[in-house]
Amino acid sequence: MLRGLSGKPGIVFMVLAMLDFGLRPAVAAQLAGVSLPDTQTVGTTQLQLNGIGLRTYSVLGIHIYVAGLYLQQPSHDAEAILASPGIKLVQMHFVHGVGVSAMRGAWRRGLTKNCVAPCVLSQARLAQFLAALRPVKAGEDVSIEFQPWGAEAFYDGVSVGRIDDPGFARLMLEVFIGKNTTVPQLKRQLLGDGPAAG
Repeated sequence: MLRGLSGKPGIVFMVLAMLDFGLRPAVAAQLAGVSLPDTQTVGTTQLQLNGIGLRTYSVLGIHIYVAGLYLQQPSHDAEAILASPGIKLVQMHFVHGVGVSAMRGAWRRGLTKNCVAPCVLSQARLAQFLAALRPVKAGEDVSIEFQPWGAEAFYDGVSVGRIDDPGFARLMLEVFIGKNTTVPQLKRQLLGDGPAAG
């Protein structure tokens, strides 16, 4: 939810190791000194990195987090991704600490902006989600798994709450890649349509 990076483009790919299965080289995407794996596994489902982007804050371009969008099948089509019942994952590696008030404010603004008629934002669901948030320190990872039944959030791999509501889960993903996202550059990066910079 925060964005940008100046300098040379891109996702820099590098060979890290040989995977046990198939002995294929594991490729990681790197941005702003942060590496994200090219695949993630949710349950028994393997997801592929669709795009990686950097969220910055203010005109100073303060780096907040590097995010990766993982899908079962890579796609540049935001609407198709949002409509798909397939499992999805957004992983964020924070390079700057964010207080709980700022975190809740950013999510509230993003969810509200993306919930346009006929969407009705459930205040009960919103309160449940915001209550699960906590401060994030530099170096921590926050991830959100999107499932057919809803979504579950994790801080450094530990579940902090789940929303059993597919509509609200879609709205959460729209904060990143929806038509009314507050972070259009990050959206382009996650969709693989723009340079991993800006």
